[in-house]
Amino acid sequence: MSGESEIARRTFERYEKYLNPGMAQLVKFMGFESVEVRSEGCYVYTDDGERYLDCLGGPGVFSMGHSPESIIARVREQLETMPLSSHILLNPVPAELAERMAEVTPGDLECSFFCNSGAEAVEGALKAARAHTGRQKFVATEGGFHGKTLGALSASGRDVYREPFQPLIPGFTHVPFGDGDALAEAVDEETAAVIIEPIQGEGGIIIPPDGYLATAREVCDATGALLILDEIQTGLGRTGKMWGCDHEGVAPDIMTCGKALGGGVMPLAAFVAIPAVWDIFEENPYVHTSTFGGNPMACAAGLAALDAIEEQGLCEASAERGEQMLDGFRRLAEHYDGMIEDVRGRGLLVGVAFSDPDIAGLVIAGLSGRNILAAYGLNNPGTVRFEPPLIITQEQVDEVIEALGGALADTKAMLEF
Repeated sequence: MSGESEIARRTFERYEKYLNPGMAQLVKFMGFESVEVRSEGCYVYTDDGERYLDCLGGPGVFSMGHSPESIIARVREQLETMPLSSHILLNPVPAELAERMAEVTPGDLECSFFCNSGAEAVEGALKAARAHTGRQKFVATEGGFHGKTLGALSASGRDVYREPFQPLIPGFTHVPFGDGDALAEAVDEETAAVIIEPIQGEGGIIIPPDGYLATAREVCDATGALLILDEIQTGLGRTGKMWGCDHEGVAPDIMTCGKALGGGVMPLAAFVAIPAVWDIFEENPYVHTSTFGGNPMACAAGLAALDAIEEQGLCEASAERGEQMLDGFRRLAEHYDGMIEDVRGRGLLVGVAFSDPDIAGLVIAGLSGRNILAAYGLNNPGTVRFEPPLIITQEQVDEVIEALGGALADTKAMLEF
């Protein structure tokens, strides 16, 4: 790599030898010769002084922006007091966060288990559903994404990630997302739970038909199955409301959340359930545990993140800036209808679907050349997704729209050459 700095050269060498050689090669292919060294607000800064407007955001981790001062201050205070728990005595910080989660989550969700990642939250939710119902089967969706640990991967719906690890956990059936009839046919009295996303994120920002979540609720109620809603990517203001399910007014029996819950500062996720499901802890409080999950520093970040969402009006900001972004992208789509198949989204969870994944890749490269970071969905490489911090400004959204227009023009010229 010509023109690279010493820190970039050593970083690439270490990734290739010690960390993830495939990732190093992919980044090289994308044309990045620099490495990230600092971040603030909506921007990521590289070792060579470049500034990138982050429209991927983790993805979805940095809803409050990069390095948010209020959250860092809360974490620093906890670091200097008690960063980790003894695991013997009770700790007030996770207790307070659990109470706050009960206040902000929908319906009768009340009891929380804190962990480190969304995949861990899904694992816990699946275990809780089996333990509570005494049933073995699950119904999930094609194109769904719930993580890459063994149980979460069993629920996810793309074979390219599943096949290398077969056999996975038995008992999972996958049905088309958004098809209420297929869901009703698959769920029976042996089903422990249905697990779905209110909007498929990695599947390409797929919004189901109106009433789909209500149908899932009705199907679960009729069969005694639990409804698990995976809000890891759609929650905490990302879709313009606190939770993705709030758009339909449907409440699950178990909800998973993560990503932005740690305020972009600490790893933090959770599964939250109705009190009846928490009977799994009555006989054995150690039936499901995590060494670092729910540590005081992470929970302090969670409390600060919930404060920031409320105090900064981030749900409302997401809805407003999301409409601005969608309107701008749809205007572009009118001029590139042979390349763009659809523009869809809710709040600041936005997808631009292309007619060919190769076109999506060229557009992503065109955006990066204009210092905008975006990426495709893991389960849908033909859709470029935009998940910027919820603090993004009107002027910055205009910058993204202009950059996408330029990337589209360049890509079209390349295809016509």
